[in-house]
Amino acid sequence: MENRYEDDAVRRLRRERRRREMRRRKRRRAMIKKMILSGMLALTAAVALAVWINRGKEGDSFGKGTMPQAVREVLAAAAADRQAAREEQEQSEQAEEPAAYSYTDAEDMLHPGSELISSHAILVDVDGGKILAGKEERSRMVPASMTKVLTLLTAVEQIENLDDRFAVPAEAVDYSFKNRCSCAGFEKEELVTVRDLLYGTVLPSGAEAAMGLAIYVSGSQEAFVELMNAKLEELGLSETAHFTNCVGVYGEDHYCTAYDMAVIMQAALADETCREVLSARTYLTSGTEQHPEGLLLSNWFLRRIEDTDVGDRVSAAKTGFVDESKFCAVSYGTDGEGRGYICVTANAPGNWKCINDHVWLYSHFL
Repeated sequence: MENRYEDDAVRRLRRERRRREMRRRKRRRAMIKKMILSGMLALTAAVALAVWINRGKEGDSFGKGTMPQAVREVLAAAAADRQAAREEQEQSEQAEEPAAYSYTDAEDMLHPGSELISSHAILVDVDGGKILAGKEERSRMVPASMTKVLTLLTAVEQIENLDDRFAVPAEAVDYSFKNRCSCAGFEKEELVTVRDLLYGTVLPSGAEAAMGLAIYVSGSQEAFVELMNAKLEELGLSETAHFTNCVGVYGEDHYCTAYDMAVIMQAALADETCREVLSARTYLTSGTEQHPEGLLLSNWFLRRIEDTDVGDRVSAAKTGFVDESKFCAVSYGTDGEGRGYICVTANAPGNWKCINDHVWLYSHFL
């Protein structure tokens, strides 16, 4: 059974690599086609210009005075096409490049050792694009429910109406129960708003809410996960990150690095709706038949860290836990000048130990 799972995982990876390669080839073919068309226009313009100059030398009035409008239009069109092809090629190359944070100067780099309990950690200066502290930040780790940051971002990019109502599928609740996940508290077929599902996914880390989002957006978790992995590719992370579910349930083929999670968090914070959800300390869902007064949801990481020395400066967060990752979290904070930082830690043996690692890292810079 284990070998068959490994074979399936290998096949999925190969299929994903083939899809990426096909997309790259398609982009290259499109660019080559545009460059050929641009070259043909340029050649036409060159011939027209040569004819015009030659006739001018022979005394023909066609070559005297102002360049004919037709020639000018051909030259302008050729130049515009060449510029458009260059810009598209540059954008395509940038899209394939990994999202990059650079390391700060060696003497200023913080290398937390025994002071930090978590086995993986990173602290990034978002505005400067600098890694200020790192501990196994490029090594593969288990993201657990930090996965839901990408779930949130992927869903928000597809959703048109946050107030649309959707019945929580029975399979979403069953999936949560079967995998012993944390829940927001929604019941089977409960008619909730999509906005409720967003907050239910992040604040209490509700698996049924995340599954509900996936099914609302794509019809199934499998189809939604394809969108998530496409987003990883767009962010330049597909070589080091790969997700198999939208919840954070452990799997050998479900992984990323602390560096990757910082990039995902930054992308989510750039979206206004995602930022609001990740920054909410509490949220009251809309009333339903099952919960007439709504459900009061809480982001316990934000509510706990606010009692620490840096708590008033940490404004967004998402936690995670599975046995294989222990306690982990990604958070966002600002210093006195409004400069932004993202912190990621994983594999702490306790909830407060995870929070304290964030406090320790932030305390050196906020």
